[in-house]
Amino acid sequence: MTPRSVRRWAWVHRWSSLVCTVFALLLCLTGLPLVFHDELGPNPTLADVPPDLPPDLPPASVDAMIAQALAARPGHVVPYLFFDRDRPIVKVPTAPSMTTEPSSFHYRVFDTRTGAALDAAQPNEGFMYVMLRLHVDLFAGVPGTLFLGGMGLLLVVAIVSGVVLYGPFTRRLDFGTVRRDGSRRLKWLDLHNLLGIVTLAWFAVVTLTGVINTLAAPIELAWQAGQLVEMAAQAKPLRSDGERASVDALLRNVRDAVPDMAVTTVAFPGTPFSTDAHVAIFLTGDTPITSRILKPALADAATGRVVAVRDMPWYATMLFMSQPLHFGDYGGLPLKILWALLDVATIVVLASGLYLWWPGRRRVPGDAAVRLDRAAGPARVEVGR
Repeated sequence: MTPRSVRRWAWVHRWSSLVCTVFALLLCLTGLPLVFHDELGPNPTLADVPPDLPPDLPPASVDAMIAQALAARPGHVVPYLFFDRDRPIVKVPTAPSMTTEPSSFHYRVFDTRTGAALDAAQPNEGFMYVMLRLHVDLFAGVPGTLFLGGMGLLLVVAIVSGVVLYGPFTRRLDFGTVRRDGSRRLKWLDLHNLLGIVTLAWFAVVTLTGVINTLAAPIELAWQAGQLVEMAAQAKPLRSDGERASVDALLRNVRDAVPDMAVTTVAFPGTPFSTDAHVAIFLTGDTPITSRILKPALADAATGRVVAVRDMPWYATMLFMSQPLHFGDYGGLPLKILWALLDVATIVVLASGLYLWWPGRRRVPGDAAVRLDRAAGPARVEVGR
């Protein structure tokens, strides 16, 4: 690589890093507790439920659970049902209208085996909720999400340019060398380079999947305007008098139509994920891969009859597959711990880059090694002044 091309790559790396590093640090810091959202989140306890329930016990009435949730919130409606993938739990949110933002939902949680209400904190408040909103949209909605997506793209540029620069600026050193006989800046530079290259693959995967996740809102709109409309057109509602089928009967029909999958979400008529005359049901499989991919079914709201079942389009599947890779929650607690350690290493990379670049710090006179070796490592911030 010629000196001129090195300087060009260094310029790209410097400015792409400087623009996005503060936000990347924020995402790493807020993402650390989110890796353990199942362990730290407001999960209801099943301690009061008898552990020796008969294995063939029929599920409790979901209609009764909905009625109980509505009785506690007069004048509200139930827009969705959220079934837990791993435990016999259903979350029943209530809201003033079917189009209320989820951040304003009030949740009641029930045991699907007994119908008993469970004691659970609201998932849209508390420390984990604040971390999630900062990580997802900076409390700014879709514009905040898209802004973070732009920062993610800049971070990809910083990673690529850091990889290009790593070879030329470390070719005189053995891999993993941290020189202890120079200045403090030189030691931090070598540590920055080492941790950067070690976490390269993980950081690239998490960054790319994070960028994909920021496209959730446009992907949802594309699905609503495309596949949802096509599914609804397959069968017009048989009745238009406002009559609604039993939710229990509707769920039985869906499970009979798609017997090898589990219901995870139900969207009632009037929500953005259904139509005025249909109930949308989203199902998942039971393998590590299919448990992350939703299959939508549409049922006539008046009769409960299933009218359409489809696979999600490729762009939605891409979104679903990126989410577990981003948070490392598809391999149990050991993988989460690995994700957390890599996250901490990345925080050190980003923070050390800011330290090395910080314009208020003086260079040690004659510290030619720092000036020569600057700009190495992925997500690199310090490339000289």
